[in-house]
Amino acid sequence: MLDLMIRRDLKARYKDSSLGFMWSLVRPLTQLAIYYVVLGQFLGAARGIPDFAIYVFTGLTVYTLFSEIVLGGAGSIVNNSGLVKKIYLPREIFPLASVGSALFNFGIQLAILLLATLVLGAFPLHSEILYAFPALAIVLVYGAGLALVLSAANVFLRDIQYLIEVIVMLLMWASPIVYSWTMVKDAVPAWVLDIYTNNPVTLAVMGFQKAFWVAGPETSYPADLLFRMAIALLIGLVGLVAAHAVFNRMQGDFAQAL
Repeated sequence: MLDLMIRRDLKARYKDSSLGFMWSLVRPLTQLAIYYVVLGQFLGAARGIPDFAIYVFTGLTVYTLFSEIVLGGAGSIVNNSGLVKKIYLPREIFPLASVGSALFNFGIQLAILLLATLVLGAFPLHSEILYAFPALAIVLVYGAGLALVLSAANVFLRDIQYLIEVIVMLLMWASPIVYSWTMVKDAVPAWVLDIYTNNPVTLAVMGFQKAFWVAGPETSYPADLLFRMAIALLIGLVGLVAAHAVFNRMQGDFAQAL
């Protein structure tokens, strides 16, 4: 059933489109072009970040996965209200389907990222490529947990979906995607830096950068990055269990609320 829902979501998204799944690249590539030209060249952000294009696209790749999971999951129950009201099936299927479809798009973007590193002579042939796995796990765990809770809350309060769009946009700018972590380090007090650095999304972005951005010096990352990621992942797993419990408590009223 989950496989069928994922396939349906992907087909519905690109129905009657001549380019099909290639549209999943238009938004991140457009963002990359804007950030590279406006922030990187006009405002000078690229001067302190070697291989700036790869740096930005690496962050965008992992953050787009997170945002698609959360945004798609938040509206998943409401968007499938017809099925929820007519038949019984595990309602977790709907937010989890958003995870599956986001992973498909992520796979396309990751392939483009690897191709770009190969063309530019910066292919990540190093042991730190393994940082990609805990980074991806953090995104999936936190994204799935938020998708479960927000999809349930959105049934009873439809403003949730619009609020999340704003928060997801703010989270992108609160992550070192178009600027470096060292810029934040030099600009804020130590306690603010700790809060910023230990944000799970920030850790996932930096983990991906450490894996795929080979031009980055060691000073571009906080100390004990892997340890911080492990702690964030453990907390996320506990949060995922709690999110599922909240979802189960609320789902009994879905049909009536819809």
